[in-house]
Amino acid sequence: MNYWLMKSEPDVYGIDRLAADTSTLWDGVRNYQARNFLREMQVGDLVFFYHSNTKPPGIVGLMEVTESGVVDPTQFDPQSHYYDAKSTPAAPRWQTVRVAFVRKFTDIITLDHLRETFSPDDLWVVRRGNRLSVIPVPGAIAEKILEMAQST
Repeated sequence: MNYWLMKSEPDVYGIDRLAADTSTLWDGVRNYQARNFLREMQVGDLVFFYHSNTKPPGIVGLMEVTESGVVDPTQFDPQSHYYDAKSTPAAPRWQTVRVAFVRKFTDIITLDHLRETFSPDDLWVVRRGNRLSVIPVPGAIAEKILEMAQST
């Protein structure tokens, strides 16, 4: 099992909406490095749900990958903000995963708290200028985050 962190703005799609939906297709990622990380995900991997562009930003819960290697349907929809005219059903450029709600943390693990605990080499989300919406989390770091979530 691997661990990941995926960001979403809570007013676009937040942890409470995921809890209500129980699962979702994590569509609309249009960064090649983030897409490549999505391609590496496997069923059973755990994903930290990170609320971005909010006060304060931070990790708010946990999801599980329930389906991997899914072709992102938004790339083919001309009405979608994520439409990609160069992508075709025969040669899709964008893949994604389906994730399911696991749990919401009692308290947010804020970006400031993450910065106090981890170095930029340990956890990419604390790197200055990091804009990736999908990043890997090393197992030892993930276990520490899970411990932090238990203590909140």
